[in-house]
Amino acid sequence: MAIDLTYDPDIEKLIDRTRAFTRDHVLPIEDKFLGNVTDAGGDRLRVEMQAAAKEAGVFAPHAPVEYGGHGLSMSDRAPVFEEAGYSLFGPIALNLGAPDEGNVHMLAHIASAAQKEQFLAPLARGDVRSAFAMTEPAPGAGSDPSALTTAAERVVGGWKINGHKWFITGADGAGFFIIMARTSGKPGDRGGATMFLAPADTAGITVGRHIGTLDKAMIGGHCEVFFENVFVPDENVLGAVDEGFAYAQVRLGPARMTHVMRWLGASRRAHDIAVAQVARREGFGSKLGDLGMVQKMVADNEIDIAATRALLIKACFELDRGGHASNETSIAKTFAAEAIFRIVDRSIQMCGGLGVSDDLPLARLSREVRPFRVYDGPSEVHRWAIAKRTIGAAKRAAREAQS
Repeated sequence: MAIDLTYDPDIEKLIDRTRAFTRDHVLPIEDKFLGNVTDAGGDRLRVEMQAAAKEAGVFAPHAPVEYGGHGLSMSDRAPVFEEAGYSLFGPIALNLGAPDEGNVHMLAHIASAAQKEQFLAPLARGDVRSAFAMTEPAPGAGSDPSALTTAAERVVGGWKINGHKWFITGADGAGFFIIMARTSGKPGDRGGATMFLAPADTAGITVGRHIGTLDKAMIGGHCEVFFENVFVPDENVLGAVDEGFAYAQVRLGPARMTHVMRWLGASRRAHDIAVAQVARREGFGSKLGDLGMVQKMVADNEIDIAATRALLIKACFELDRGGHASNETSIAKTFAAEAIFRIVDRSIQMCGGLGVSDDLPLARLSREVRPFRVYDGPSEVHRWAIAKRTIGAAKRAAREAQS
């Protein structure tokens, strides 16, 4: 049976509208401020761009329809998110940037009706931003979430949370936090974590310093956050107690893929700029694009773009079928994070001195995409997980053959 890779006509129209909106409305703002969202106006800019996105009919393609979104599946999100990601500010404008997009997805699947009204609805509308507070300084949770040290103690009517988080994206100015805290066991145990919903103005929550990083287009920064005797009522427990790690998988797999979608768009922009440059630039008696070494870089970029998109489509297909798609998303994320950086890096090389200057966006695109090899799981951790699953399957097969 043939596999249909076409999109519904309504999705094609949304892709076209997103492409036009991103390139005509958002790209000029990004270029004016060299991709620095704080310099461009931060939350004030976000509100303005999101109002324009709503008027253009491209806002929140991922959010449930009942909360003002388009309700797209993972597969249908891919080309729309890619077009939004063509500008570093595009995901902010369409309200599909990290961490809000992942939080919308998780709340839609896990939150109670009351929690959806209090937290999901304003987030999907763009009235507030959010943050997902899991990562901790060593020896706490990082690439190994089981090392979680932030603790939640049961008290009358709810829970009291104490802990220290860092690299919490979007924390400065967030309207609420999703806090991962240990409710049983000890650091190193695989289970025993719970997710809690807490408005940002809850007593005991303190947003500390912005941690300086390569990327400058993530609104709200990457911050340290302190939780000191933070009271969360029972009704704000997200999902079941002690099941936080399992629920996190609802968010993490899809969020890795939407990162791929957005940054694939950014790498395509870099490639388009480089191809246009070598097609017109004279050197060594011909157009640069006629030189074999340049043509190899162009071809390798085309291959990396196509391969990234193919792995993404496969992972989204599995997610839409209802599975965790752990292996598919790990494979796609690892390949994409490295391929996307290669695409941008080759594009810089093709453009020579201009490539490392502010006259083109390539240098800032390189800074933005490089952290993807760390964010949402370093490549090394994903490789370890892929190998562990593969070898584990082989061991099970060997045991079954012997029985």
